[in-house]
Amino acid sequence: MEQRRDRRFPVGFRSSFSSANSLSGDGTLNELSIRGCRIRSLVEVNPGTVFQLRVHVSDHESPIVISHAIVRWYRDGSFGCEFVNLGAEEWARLRAMTTELEKEPYQKAKDDGEAA
Repeated sequence: MEQRRDRRFPVGFRSSFSSANSLSGDGTLNELSIRGCRIRSLVEVNPGTVFQLRVHVSDHESPIVISHAIVRWYRDGSFGCEFVNLGAEEWARLRAMTTELEKEPYQKAKDDGEAA
């Protein structure tokens, strides 16, 4: 069994994607890691498809744009993609988000302990 290098976080971000060959669609990003994600979508995509992915983390800020993501698998209305290329600013935003997601369980436990 393949061992994943990066931790995956359960999320529910709105996402949209488009490719050069006119494939486009929307979905819900359900799992996020620093190197990729899993998206649920009504659009069927083929493994190997390269597209631009926009992750809408909040209505109050611009989406994180992954300029090149590649579909690695598609199954039952979900697909997994690897982040191949993104700009330095987008990388920093993605890194900050995963760092926050990583801290969250610890922070909740700490806050619960202080309230008791």
